[in-house]
Amino acid sequence: MSMVDSFEKIPVNIYSDLKQGSKSVAREIANLIRSKQAKWEKCVLGLATGSTPKSLYAELVRLHKEEGLSFKNVITFNLDEYYPIEKDALQSYNRFMQVQLFDHIDIEPENIHIPDGEISKDHIKAHCLQYEQKIEEAGGIDLQVLGIGNNGHIGFNEPGSSIYSRTRLVTLDNSTRIANAYEFATISQVPRLALTMGISTIMKAKRIILMAWGPAKAPAVLRSVEGHVDEQVPASLLQQHNDCTFVIDELAAAELTRFKSPWLTGDLDWTPSMIRKAVVNVALKVGKPILSLTNSDYRDNGISDLLVEKGDAYETNLMVYYMMRDTITGWPGGKPNASLPNHPERSEPYPKRCVIFSPHPDDDIISMGGTFQRLHDQGHDVHVAYQTSGNIAVTDEFVTRFMDFAVGFEDMFGIDSTKSKEILEEARQYLKKKKNNQIDTADIRAIKGLIRRCEAKATCRYVGLSDNNYHFQNLPFYETGTIEKNPMGEADIALTIDLLRKLKPQQIFCAGDLADPHGTHKVCLDIIFESLRRIKADGDEWIKDCWVWLYKGAWQEWDISEIEMAIPMSPDQVMKKRHGIFIHQSQKDMVPFQGSDSREFWQRAEDRNSNTANLYAQLGLTKYAAMEAFVRWHY
Repeated sequence: MSMVDSFEKIPVNIYSDLKQGSKSVAREIANLIRSKQAKWEKCVLGLATGSTPKSLYAELVRLHKEEGLSFKNVITFNLDEYYPIEKDALQSYNRFMQVQLFDHIDIEPENIHIPDGEISKDHIKAHCLQYEQKIEEAGGIDLQVLGIGNNGHIGFNEPGSSIYSRTRLVTLDNSTRIANAYEFATISQVPRLALTMGISTIMKAKRIILMAWGPAKAPAVLRSVEGHVDEQVPASLLQQHNDCTFVIDELAAAELTRFKSPWLTGDLDWTPSMIRKAVVNVALKVGKPILSLTNSDYRDNGISDLLVEKGDAYETNLMVYYMMRDTITGWPGGKPNASLPNHPERSEPYPKRCVIFSPHPDDDIISMGGTFQRLHDQGHDVHVAYQTSGNIAVTDEFVTRFMDFAVGFEDMFGIDSTKSKEILEEARQYLKKKKNNQIDTADIRAIKGLIRRCEAKATCRYVGLSDNNYHFQNLPFYETGTIEKNPMGEADIALTIDLLRKLKPQQIFCAGDLADPHGTHKVCLDIIFESLRRIKADGDEWIKDCWVWLYKGAWQEWDISEIEMAIPMSPDQVMKKRHGIFIHQSQKDMVPFQGSDSREFWQRAEDRNSNTANLYAQLGLTKYAAMEAFVRWHY
């Protein structure tokens, strides 16, 4: 009997990515709908919103259009809705469901049920009771689809929600409001209340499938699947359901014991990378430097197999210590005129032409600012490719502030400001009346993009780059004017291929931050990967000598045991990086995309870099003020 999943109290199906996982759930839903159709029965589905089910709904739409899946016999009940919110507001879950699913299938409108975010407060209790009655009248939910919040919430049942709770009005946890702030212009616009099915309502479903994608969900998945049943982790209550399955991708599974500590789950192939992972894990767990681990530490922490295979702990300790030591370098582009076979980067060619791909106009300085500066200072030909305009991350106040400056500038120097004043007044009037369901005008979006472009240029000049070494791609997938982006398209790939062929780099840095599988970083990374694959398939000679390094975004860092290149930073370099981040004034103080983390970007970057350096020091390596970390991608 396999022990791989022996720590998991809920069945977990793990897929390589969210698309494969979503297809499996869509197949199960389609089979259920068709089996009900064959018996002339209604199929009652409980549906979720947010980024998690987008791929599921896209696959259901495909099944409808290409394989004839009919939804005529389907009745749906949605989990939740913000309160108060207009049905057609851009952020409403009512609109989300129409855009993502209902507008594209043949479901009967009267069979769609979504909590009403417009209902008056004195009618809410009656509305919630009626919602429960409608579910019962439909025969109960046959299959409930769930996502999971970073704090373990399901629906909007926040930590502390009772297992007996029913459909009701709830107060949103602040971490949930912050996590959902990316949908709104500012955190202050995120509703503080929501209508949600209760946990009791969810638990009555005959079958439950919870989906989770990306590393940000991994800790919540771990607590829900392997932890104790605890109302402080609402998803853990699903352990008490008799037919619940978690469908997740490998990134969301990363914290599960079978991935985090696979040596605890049975036989293992002890590769060098697995040995490194195990020894580093034990060293951090027992609070000892690598070279101080003993045979007893190995036995007491589940890696005694290494003593059988490799002998005394000391030799293995030494091997892992050298592996960690060899990741540290002050020469991210390779050290010239030096023979260092274990160095992360090649010494030749030198200098290298380096391209830093920055999904937004500040990811370069936030995520790898120290490395960025060091590459330039060490004589490499450094280019930055800003993949998107980043315009939706600029507040409306910044638009009028900078336009007011433009008008004042023209007046100061006797330039005709008639047109500028006209644009400023039009913008003021539009923004004053702008509603939640309206996107910015083309002029306002262009101005917001210009603000970010100027900040990016200033950052490059601060580092020392010439004006020929930064490139604004303005990839089309991003330019929707809303949080919701288009998928990767051929135009995005063509622009990226053209730039790569023009520059022919020997070294590429790009954002490997996959915290949001539907987010801008992931789409930008997919565009780079697809472009490189096509260039390689076409047989371009230069690509044979091009290495790709992945950095993490502002959200998190690589696991210490995964890092392949660590760039140390002095206190002065940390301060210089901070000042480079400060150039992006439109992103300072009030950032609408902070996830569940309330710190500013520069604070998160410094804390993350400092923590990486501290982990290396805890393992017995040199103590630096900070470190930036990279993993190489092979294609």
